[in-house]
Formats: sequence, C-alpha cells, structure tokens
Amino acid sequence: MISRLKKDPAEMQVRPNLVDYEATRRSFSWESARRELSGLPGGRGINIAFEAVDRHAEGSLANRVAFRFLRLGGAVEERTYDDLRRETNRFAQVLRGLGIEEGERVFALIGRVPELYVTALGALKNKNVFCPLFAAFGPEPIFQRLSRGDARVLVTDRRLYEKKVRPLRSRLGSLRHVILIDADEGKDETLSFAEEMARSSEEFTIPETDPEDMALIHFTSGTTGMPKGAVHVHEAVVTHFVTAKYALDLHPDDVYWCTADPGWVTGTSYGIIAPLLMGVTAIVDEGEFDAERWYEILEKQKVTVWYTAPTAIRMLMRFGGNPKARYDLASLRFVACVGEPLNPEAVHWGVRALGLPIHDNWWQTETGGILIANYASMDIHPGSMGKPLPGIEAAIVHREQDALEIVETPGVSGDLAIRAGWPSMFRGYLHEEERYRKCFRGGWYLTGDLAMKDEDGYFHFVGRADDIIKTSGHMVGPFEVESALMEHPQVAEAGVIGKPDSTIGQLVKAFVVLKPAAEPTEELRLAILGFARKKLGSAVAPKEIDFVSDLPKTRSGKIMRRLLKARELGLDEGDTSTLMGDEG
Repeated sequence: MISRLKKDPAEMQVRPNLVDYEATRRSFSWESARRELSGLPGGRGINIAFEAVDRHAEGSLANRVAFRFLRLGGAVEERTYDDLRRETNRFAQVLRGLGIEEGERVFALIGRVPELYVTALGALKNKNVFCPLFAAFGPEPIFQRLSRGDARVLVTDRRLYEKKVRPLRSRLGSLRHVILIDADEGKDETLSFAEEMARSSEEFTIPETDPEDMALIHFTSGTTGMPKGAVHVHEAVVTHFVTAKYALDLHPDDVYWCTADPGWVTGTSYGIIAPLLMGVTAIVDEGEFDAERWYEILEKQKVTVWYTAPTAIRMLMRFGGNPKARYDLASLRFVACVGEPLNPEAVHWGVRALGLPIHDNWWQTETGGILIANYASMDIHPGSMGKPLPGIEAAIVHREQDALEIVETPGVSGDLAIRAGWPSMFRGYLHEEERYRKCFRGGWYLTGDLAMKDEDGYFHFVGRADDIIKTSGHMVGPFEVESALMEHPQVAEAGVIGKPDSTIGQLVKAFVVLKPAAEPTEELRLAILGFARKKLGSAVAPKEIDFVSDLPKTRSGKIMRRLLKARELGLDEGDTSTLMGDEG
C-alpha cells in the first residue's frame, strides 16, 4: 500500500475554499450555490455566458485580464472581462443577424485562438447550442458530428475548411453558414468573421434563459461507431461554479492554466467556463505539448493553479530532469489532473519534481463537471480519485436483476453510481432517448466505471466495465496492473489488456513504454515481469510484456485499450481518426 500524503490546511499558501469537508457536505445545498451566482437581470433565468462574463464586466473586475493567449509565433494577446463582454455581444449579434434561432447549433472547428472563445460565449448569449470540435479531427469524425448535431453554423479557418469541410458540405443539409476567422471578406459560400463582427453592435441583451434550455453538446470520443452527443443545459453552470471553487480551489487572484483543448468537455467546462465564473486570469496556449515550453509557461506566467491530464504528466515524467532546479515554480500552489486515472507514482513524482502532490479527480462527458475529487485541504490517497463533491451522492453498487444493491463493505468493487439530479447531469443523448434511459436505474446514474471505496471513504477506479480482465477466476482491473508497472524505475507508461487463453480464460498482457535511457532488452523484460509478480502476485501480474514506443490514446488522453487488443488479435481497428497523432 502506497503511503498517504498528509496535509495541514494551516500550512498552505492560501486558505482553501473547502477547509472542513464533512461540515461543508452537511450544510451544502445546490439552491444555496445558485444564489452565489447573479442570474439574468430582472429574474429572467440563468445564462452561462452572463455568469462567466457580463456579471464581472459590469462590476469591479471589468478591467481584469480574463484570457491571456500565448500564440504560436510568440505573441501574447489579452482580453479583459469587458473586452470579452463587447466581443461576445458582437458575435451574438452576428448570429442574430444571420437568423440563427434559439436552440440551433453553432459548431467551432479551430485551434485555441481568441475567436474560439468568443464563438462559444457569444453563441451561449444568443441561446444557441455550442458544439466544439477538435481541430485535428479527420473528415469523417467531423461529418459525423456536424450531421448528427444538425449544425447550422460552423466557425473555422480556411485551411481546415478546404481540407476537411468543403468536400463534405453537399452532404450537410442543415449547415447554412461557414464563418472563416482568417478571411478578410466573405466569398461565395463562406463569411468573414472579422467582416461580420465589424458590422455588428457591441450591445446585446441576453434573452430570458430557462435553466433547462440546451446550452452545450459534447460528443464522446471512440474508435468505432457513431459518437454520442451528450446534451447539457444552462443549469450546468452551477456545477461549474461549485467545482471551480472546491475541486480546483480557484480564488479571484489566481493565474490558472487548463491544458485541455475545448474540443473536449474538459477544455470547455474548465478551460472556458469555470475559470471565468471565479473571475481569474486564464492562460491559453495555442501550441501543443512541449515539456520545456510548458515549464517555461508555468514559470513566466506565474501560474498558481494548473489543471492537466495524466498523459501530460507521464510525458513530463519521461522527459526527466529536475524541473525545480531549472525553473522557478514558486507561484504554483495547486495541481489537478483528469482524463485517465492518475497512477500513484505520478502523485509522488509531483512532490519530487514540482514540490506539490497532483490531485486526481473524476468525471465524465455525461456528468458535465467534476463529481469526485482530491481537495486542496484533504489528505491524498495516491491512486484514489478522492471523495464526492458536496451535493453529490456516490456509491458502489451491484446489479441484482432489476434492482441495485449498495455495497457498504470497504474494498469491494462494483459499479460506480451517482444519485441523479445534480445541475450538470446530461439531459440526454442527442437523438438516442432509449440509450439515455438505459444509463439510469432506481434514481441512480450508472457510470459504466467499476470502482471501490476504501475504509476512509475515498473512491478508487478499478476499470471500465468492458476493460475488466477475467483470468483464472480473478477479475483484474487494467489500471491496477498499469500503476504497479509504473513503479518500476525504467517504466514510463503501460497499457494492459486481456488476451484470450484456452486454459485461464484471459491472460494479462502489458504494453510498456520505457523511459528514454532504458534499453528494451530481454533481461529488462524478465526483470519487469518479476517486479510485477512481487507487487501484484502471480494471479494478477502480466504474463506477457511487449515494449512499444508509444501507446494509442484518444486526443483527450485516454489509453485506448480496445485498440491495443485489436492490434494484438489482428482485428479491425475501426476509425482511428480520433486518436492522438492521426491528423486525418
């Protein structure tokens, strides 16, 4: 058992927003959290963009920098909260002038540039539904999402339009307008973002917005099949606010950096909405991962709160070195992670390399926001995703025919379930009502994840239900094996699958990425196998190990174990254009 990391809130640089977890849970209500937000003037409902931008721009934070954009060429652009108010008003007027009605979908297919953030917030002001796309998607994933989402407007750039969208346009009957951010003027079938903005007023009155009005559609990633479109409403802003306050411990003076792209739910919920709700300055880096530049950003921008992905942490671990000796990271006070479960070794690496533990948390596209987290003031159990957010009831359940049995015994794994009804709970899968209904039973949302709860009430991820390996009568979670392998000093990353075996059902096979200085020898393979057997026991430890240069991951950073299995067994890999490293 890896030792727990003890914390004393009194010794922290900043007093945490959540000091007494149990007391906060007892007194918390979603209604009281809603009252911390403003609501639209005149009691006309609640709108995400108003809470994120206008309530600050109309108050004391008008001139505070909301976004600091680090452009590819080295330029730095800033937008204050008042700048954002005026620019998003203009874009809302653009949409209104084009006749885009409430509830119609506005898609964005662009990189992390200012126009993306203006598009998202301006669309929400006009009560349109914002649908982000990852710019590196291939044509087929783009077509699937635009067609399934009934796209009315697409904001993109000339290169992406010509390469990935224009050949599809005749098949996209619902798409009325394509707006190019780098065109000086509109031509034929496209409009110019700059031209449309210039002719629009910077005054806009947000219409009455019901909390249940649709606001966002996030499409889940995958390697096969049509993506699912998870529907979220304006009421989700309450969860975004509470999690920014408690799970990320944001304070108004913070400089915050979320490395996720808004093409994924993390980049929208926690790269756009949540930091603005807290009135902080958010860093937006246009470039892709580069270890040295990332450390330089943390140093030069004096980042205080950093939210990133386990994949990025593991890549930094592979990069090696002692960043504390090379970079001034004294401003950094809180680091959090989401995407894949965070291996215990990565938590301890954070202490050694950054001087801070890394706080894992758990949520899904469907949950809309963080629901389980390791909080700033609480001890960390490395390898755990933490405890439920105040206002969230989570449980381990076993399915018994048509009923659910809640598991009270610590250490027993089962389905992770969340009591339905939190503000950011998805309200449906677009065009798939039956699929949505199957996610719920007896008032609980069944997440599809297997987990267990320890004696202190911390939840631990075991694996996706369809990733569990059945070997010699044992149920083995890949994450447990991957975490153990990463404790070996020569291992940087690991992916684990079950391989069919006529005798034991499935044998555990690992695909291992070594650290740069390690040589993939047979001697090292045997040493790692022995190390794993000692850590896990012979029944759970991998029987086979292959050394690989990298692991297939989605662009949101999740290891695609299904793809590892398909390659191992010679099966059809399906559509791989949503994977990291495939530019379509």
